[in-house]
Amino acid sequence: MNSSFMYKWKKNTIQRVIHMLDPRLLRAFVTIIETGSFTLAAERLHMTQSTVSQQLARLEQATGKPLIDRNTRPLQLTTAGEYLISYARRILALQQEAQTVLGDPTGTIPIHIGLPEDIMSTDMALALSAFSQQHRSIRLDVTAGLSRELMEGYRSGQFDLVIVKEAIASADHHATFPEEMAWFESIEYGGNWPDPVPLVTFPQGGLYREEMFERIERERQHWYIAFTSNSLASVLTGVETGLGISLLPVATTKGHRVQVYQPLGKANPMAVSIYAWNQDGLVATLLQQMTAVLNRRFEQSKSHPGE
Repeated sequence: MNSSFMYKWKKNTIQRVIHMLDPRLLRAFVTIIETGSFTLAAERLHMTQSTVSQQLARLEQATGKPLIDRNTRPLQLTTAGEYLISYARRILALQQEAQTVLGDPTGTIPIHIGLPEDIMSTDMALALSAFSQQHRSIRLDVTAGLSRELMEGYRSGQFDLVIVKEAIASADHHATFPEEMAWFESIEYGGNWPDPVPLVTFPQGGLYREEMFERIERERQHWYIAFTSNSLASVLTGVETGLGISLLPVATTKGHRVQVYQPLGKANPMAVSIYAWNQDGLVATLLQQMTAVLNRRFEQSKSHPGE
């Protein structure tokens, strides 16, 4: 068998398969069977009867077999038609599903958000959820992480909007709030700490770590790291169970069995700042809602200060 013949055979085969899968031909075929006649099928498809007949003929040519017995009333499927009808219906259903998915604007506009773990409170999560429900075209991609890494990601274009904790807010911030800070120890297991004093911290690059070391050394105390975690929840657990003392935002300690460690007491507040590259359209709406959550958080913190 020469190569020229093989090429023509493959080309003809591919063309037949393409015609066989043509949704217009399959729809005509299925509608003829569902209505039982060419006339009713033409009415349903808003076509002429001759056009419907031609489409069926093209499908039969592609399959190489008759699909409908034209001598019966109502029209009946041939054996080949019985095989094809279920596939035809499935193909048409998949086509409709694909059109529905592609035509649905839900989640077509991504907004990448970064924020610290403790800022992703129930109130913030509810605000993000409500925004998603109200604006179905938006797909929120939210990442919780360390502020230094989040800010690096924002500056490199990884995030559209970030909330970070920092010593001083940068000039391009949208809004910033003072976060009350204090040293905490366990209520049950605190009291007289040994020398060196054990510290519960975030890892290198994490918030408050360097501030903790500087403050302890200013007090001319010795220290060692007793527990390190990326997770605020784990850090709080470490303090609650007496593993050591830690510098933490006052707002995060409510509901935990911790108390202010009086020898060190309060510390300078941190700035909690929100940044966004684009402050127009729906991003502006989201920015406003997230800022409102931060404002409520810090108003509550002022009304229940650490003791």
